[in-house]
Amino acid sequence: MSYADDAVYRRPHWFRRQVNRAAAALAGMGLTPDNTVRLEVRGRRTGRVRAFAVTTATWRGDRYLVSLAGESDWVRNLRAAGGRAVITHGSRIPVRTEEIPTPERAPVLGAYLEKRALTKSPTSEARDYFGVQPHPPREELERIAGRYPVFKILPDQPQQEAHHG
Repeated sequence: MSYADDAVYRRPHWFRRQVNRAAAALAGMGLTPDNTVRLEVRGRRTGRVRAFAVTTATWRGDRYLVSLAGESDWVRNLRAAGGRAVITHGSRIPVRTEEIPTPERAPVLGAYLEKRALTKSPTSEARDYFGVQPHPPREELERIAGRYPVFKILPDQPQQEAHHG
């Protein structure tokens, strides 16, 4: 069963989790392609920082995180953390994210499929994760967009302190 067959998150097999941990370590050191980064986000249950290797997409000059596994652990943790995280690719960059509404996701998914990820080609990602043919039309991406959370990466804004006069 591929990810494209079901929108419900299924925890990856033990081996896949180990590969992701190794990829996250490499991304953190800057030893992966620029679009594969280490995402560090506070765990929603434990409060401990968890690290994931994720591949970013660029569309209209903005960077995005796309969850190929749908409602994955990093997606749920990111939501619980109010969108705050750290992205590392050689250097650590605090970020905030905004989840993109489903009707606006299709062009970002298309941009995601135009790049090469660390472990898969765009053709195999289109087929295996999205369940579509390579270079799918926008309508096809609109049909599946609800299954794949997308977050726009924004610079972190320090918390504003209240000034009393």
